Amino acid sequence: MVPPSDRREGSLEAPTRHPLDWQADEFYDEKALFGELERVFDICHGCRRCFNLCNSFPTLFDAVDESESMELDTVPKSVYWDVVDHCYLCDMCYMTKCPYVPPHEWNVDFPHLMLRAKAARFKKQGAPWRDRILSATDKVGRLAGIPVITQAVNATNRSKAGRVLLEKTLGVHRDAPVPEYHSKSARKRLKSHRGASGEAAVSTDSTKGKVVLYTTCYGNRNHPVIDEDIVTVFEHNGIPVALAEKERCCGMPKLELGDLDAVAKAKEVNIPVLAAWVDKGWDIVTPIPSCTLMFKQELPLMFPNDPDVMKVRAAMFDPFEYLMLRHKDGKLDTNFRNSLGKVSYQVPCHLRVQNIGLKTRDILQLVPDTEVEAIERCSGHDGTYAVKKDFHDISKKIARPVVNKVKKAAADHFVSDCPMAAEQIVQGLEDHHGEHPMGLLKHAYGL
Repeated sequence: MVPPSDRREGSLEAPTRHPLDWQADEFYDEKALFGELERVFDICHGCRRCFNLCNSFPTLFDAVDESESMELDTVPKSVYWDVVDHCYLCDMCYMTKCPYVPPHEWNVDFPHLMLRAKAARFKKQGAPWRDRILSATDKVGRLAGIPVITQAVNATNRSKAGRVLLEKTLGVHRDAPVPEYHSKSARKRLKSHRGASGEAAVSTDSTKGKVVLYTTCYGNRNHPVIDEDIVTVFEHNGIPVALAEKERCCGMPKLELGDLDAVAKAKEVNIPVLAAWVDKGWDIVTPIPSCTLMFKQELPLMFPNDPDVMKVRAAMFDPFEYLMLRHKDGKLDTNFRNSLGKVSYQVPCHLRVQNIGLKTRDILQLVPDTEVEAIERCSGHDGTYAVKKDFHDISKKIARPVVNKVKKAAADHFVSDCPMAAEQIVQGLEDHHGEHPMGLLKHAYGL
């Protein structure tokens, strides 16, 4: 264990992220990996600030406390993989808790070490059938988007017998929220916007004033109304919106699985298309924080020398971040017709780590007679973690503080930028259904 007297508190410098050396042989070397796991786990054991985040840390700390020496040296190596499996790469330990992130000399990057472990295991063993299916969002979405199949999938997911079958065959917990599929996807509903590129914009403002909407797997197939609401609100504010000619999954589900080669393949489809739009003077927005983060952080760290990846990163925005920039330039319509009352707003982890501030809250509070309470706690959903039988009960425990705060607030609306997080939290509520803040903003405009 690292003695407390030897620990130096984190500096006042902003944390820096080193590129992910995922193509190097040592990245996947088991001996080198376990050496780094032991080093970082020993530092974590000596600190324990992250005890109240995800279940990775209690798993590690309990194993140390219950071991023969009560130190890391007598913790079974099998426990290391339990710690890895409980990490869903939310990044909150890195961004909000750990005092030893770079530029500290100890150079602790817990989430990317967990990613390295996931990638090494995937390279050696592959992944279970369930995990491959749950992360194959494009393939599953295309199949489930066929009209007859859509009806069958949704009917199965709504029935008790269907959920029992899903649990037995795929290990998807029978009580976990699962998304509805729509045969009429967002890209079909917004087909008139596809490929409407136009000339390069000339702007001295912080944004170009016209955006490409990257619809995302979830926004396209599971919750197309979010994409429609973004288009409605943006166009109401004089912001032209277009859809790229084609798009694939951003790669976040495959990243969480450790399948970095699949992430690279998705990048080879998405980045050239999006970079071409940036060259024409367009900005980019996505409706899902995890997808935005993929282009803002993970792909640039995987491909730091790819100029198109960096070009897309610079042009990628959260939709409320974009609207706030337009507001600062004096170009946001603030003539609202409807107040929103009291709003409970859960801030998703993958939005918090973008370091853009609470732009969703700030935009909604521009609406007269509106009060927004921001809840900066994890929902416990985090990709596929909450739907798996192995982790569902733990995910609900993680979500409980958010559920309790929403109940206590007795607000008129409960919203989250992440619809999956909203669905997870709503399961613990009796008098709320989850809403997306863009839908609330649309209502405030009276659209």
